[in-house]
Amino acid sequence: MALGSNDFETRAQRMTRAQAETADIDVGLRKYMLRVFNYMASGVAFTGIVSLVIASDQSLMAAIVNGPLIWVLFAGVLGIGWFAPRIMMTGSTTAAHACFWTYAGLWGALIAPYFMIYTGASIARVFFITAAAFAATSLYGYTTKKDLAPMGRFLNMASFGILIAIVVNFFLQSSGLDFIVSILAVLMFAGLTAYETQAIRDGYHEMDHADVATRKAIFGAFLLYGSFVGMFIFLMHLFGSRE
Repeated sequence: MALGSNDFETRAQRMTRAQAETADIDVGLRKYMLRVFNYMASGVAFTGIVSLVIASDQSLMAAIVNGPLIWVLFAGVLGIGWFAPRIMMTGSTTAAHACFWTYAGLWGALIAPYFMIYTGASIARVFFITAAAFAATSLYGYTTKKDLAPMGRFLNMASFGILIAIVVNFFLQSSGLDFIVSILAVLMFAGLTAYETQAIRDGYHEMDHADVATRKAIFGAFLLYGSFVGMFIFLMHLFGSRE
């Protein structure tokens, strides 16, 4: 049966509205993801600044390398890593910012000794390798249609195994185990980057209140930042040139 002109116009209007709504969501999603990556990149830059400032202060470096301060920093990183998701998703925007920037600052202090252990050229080289690997895996997570949730759950559990292996090797001081753990950790963080990017993308809702959207963006940046830093650290173990 042929469509009447009114039926055709009605369907055309519905299609136009649907296309417009989809376009609005796509634009909103791109802006949201850009906001997440801007936060994450700012956190990485802040970490680098903190590391450089501390590396230039011999007394601070000595306190971290030779004293118990390194364990305080490590405990702080683990503590914020554990509690920040709850604070970011249920607290205020100010609290979310405080968690994120404190986390980035603690990591900056924790990895500052790298400037004493490794050459500046190798740090720069590994940073760009990390950035390229991160960009590739994050792009895959954003564009793939495959559900990465099962992989993400497996990798999250595997991270505990990596942490245990690191603690064990702290006492064993095995170069072979360190090499194996570093390779596995790089692969784990690459997979987590893809999974987290997809989860952040799927968690976007165009109707979110501005405060909720901001906290979600900060939390997304927090997740990706952790994977970036983790990937960088273990790539340094693999490719860093010692002083």
